Amino acid sequence: MPKARQTKQAKVQEPSVWKGQSYITTAGVTIAACEELFAKADELRQRIALGEAIRVAEGKILALCFLEPSTRTMCSFSAAMQRLGGGVINVTPSDSSIAKGETLQDTIKCLASYADAIVLRHPVKGSTTTAKEAVSKPIISAGDGVGEHPTQALLDLYTIIKEHSPLPDVLHVTFLGDAKNGRTVHSLARLLARYLGQRVKVTYVCPVESLRMPRELYQELSAMGLDQHEESSMDAVLPSTDILYVTRVQKERFDSVEAYNQCKGTFVVNAAAMAKLKASARVLHPLPRVDEIDVAVDTDPRASYFRQMEHGMYVRMALLGLVLGVL
Repeated sequence: MPKARQTKQAKVQEPSVWKGQSYITTAGVTIAACEELFAKADELRQRIALGEAIRVAEGKILALCFLEPSTRTMCSFSAAMQRLGGGVINVTPSDSSIAKGETLQDTIKCLASYADAIVLRHPVKGSTTTAKEAVSKPIISAGDGVGEHPTQALLDLYTIIKEHSPLPDVLHVTFLGDAKNGRTVHSLARLLARYLGQRVKVTYVCPVESLRMPRELYQELSAMGLDQHEESSMDAVLPSTDILYVTRVQKERFDSVEAYNQCKGTFVVNAAAMAKLKASARVLHPLPRVDEIDVAVDTDPRASYFRQMEHGMYVRMALLGLVLGVL
């Protein structure tokens, strides 16, 4: 009798760790989760470069609830969802019922009845946790006051990997500017500690003592094993820096204009500063900038901040696609 034909069984793909999950903090994000996300971002980047129309999220709706001003993050998420083929609804302070006294919980419950996932930016630290507890739909943080900006951390890490390849044995990241209120600094420091561990060294250079990294966060990162240092001089650390991560001194976080003016313009990355950096170094900035990076630096090939924005769209495409279960 003829032997029965043997058929290969299709390999069952394990569900993504991101599927159906909220993302409001970098705490708990694993190396494997980052690598899965970045691989998807690479894939999407290549597909778009080839002119492919990606329609995997067709029929899905993303609600963007931005209760604090935003250009890059809001537009990036909107572009990401639309490039996946999905739809977007927007809520801003001027058209939100929060202005009429509605609670955040009620606003989020309303949006959850229309959308498959919600991206929230809010001026109060901890608001994304409040939103997450109010609904079962995935909540993605786009920044909560001086707390965290976890998707910015993902795109920052992705940019570092893309722009500084291969990574050195120990990557020296210098955060220049406001470490106290800089939620991008808080999130990226946590993610670097998790992803690179002993392979990263971090230095904070702040214009005044009052803008130092919050002590409780500094201690948390030390407990994670992160090699941290604080310096008052920008020039002293530039020659050894691999990634210069610049942040603006945030006027909106100060109690008075006078206090802000004391810090404003203390550090400026200009041609003289760039001359002290390695040829392999890269300059990142979450933007917007005010006067902390001279516009003349924009043409330097080490200035990565505009490429950083584009990287962010692909990372957010990957995140949305994995959370929604369509990638």
